[in-house]
Amino acid sequence: MTQRFILLYSLFLTLFWGMAQTDVSVKRTLKLMGSRFEITVVAPNEDIGYINIDEAISEIKRVEKLISSWDENSQTAQINKNAGIRPVQVSGELFSLIERSIRISEITDGAFDITYASLDKVWQFDGSMTRFPSTAEIQNSIAKIGYQKIVLNPNKQTVFLPKPGMKIGFGAIGKGYAADKAKELLVSKQVKAGIINASGDLTTWGTKADGGNWMVGISNPLNREKVFSWLPVVESSVATSGNYEKYIVFNEKKYAHIIDPRTGYPTSGMSSVSIFAKRVELCDALATAVFVMGRDTGLHMINQLDGVEAVIVDDENKIHKSTGIVFEKNQ
Repeated sequence: MTQRFILLYSLFLTLFWGMAQTDVSVKRTLKLMGSRFEITVVAPNEDIGYINIDEAISEIKRVEKLISSWDENSQTAQINKNAGIRPVQVSGELFSLIERSIRISEITDGAFDITYASLDKVWQFDGSMTRFPSTAEIQNSIAKIGYQKIVLNPNKQTVFLPKPGMKIGFGAIGKGYAADKAKELLVSKQVKAGIINASGDLTTWGTKADGGNWMVGISNPLNREKVFSWLPVVESSVATSGNYEKYIVFNEKKYAHIIDPRTGYPTSGMSSVSIFAKRVELCDALATAVFVMGRDTGLHMINQLDGVEAVIVDDENKIHKSTGIVFEKNQ
């Protein structure tokens, strides 16, 4: 009888303790890779949550040192420095990222292109431009661009840019890649849920501490402070490209800061593009590509890709979506 009582009492304590242990949501906001990162994790307590976030931050900083073209010691900077001179041996991680970037370039017909970094800066989006660049200036600015020019040697794991002055840059895919890597690290350490938001490029796993889904808001085209619709992001990612802040106006036409690497001209006709997919790296790259491709061509491409969806707001503030997107307007 006594042993049975002790067993039942122990079971009661175990159940009570399990019920009393409630997860908490821990968040930290900071500047990484020159952008605003917001990292949220669901953890048993705040101390563990902040440890998890510190680990994610370390991983993002590691990725930045690998892909930054501003860091003279990075492998990316060495590739650019040796353009037209010699191939550079790189890590398997960077080699794979460049391979995936080239595949996205092929899928998007060059609308996404990491050699955009070779672009001469004939466009300024800081309000200083007083004239439209000449055709010759624009043509010269894109002379070194072309993902097809990148020479990869899988056996030696080398990257070579054959033209002097040619450069690669990961501005349109790097934050997404870093967020994916940070998520992978935390998942490998059994962090049950979280969201990593890299200035609008975000990836999620699990559910919020209260059991609800992570949600992303699609801004009302007429007022960015208001949300047109909320969409769940379940074990998935989303990235948005927009012309809200950086753009120029010539002859009453609005041009976004995103340059078409194939023509050298800024994009027009779009206000924002949000891409939903499993990995935020892909979302990041495709958001830029669809912005460049335009509404009809971009949506047609997205509808051919499995597991990828898009929401587009055009420059007339009309919303368009791929076939798999369903949402209801907020009242």
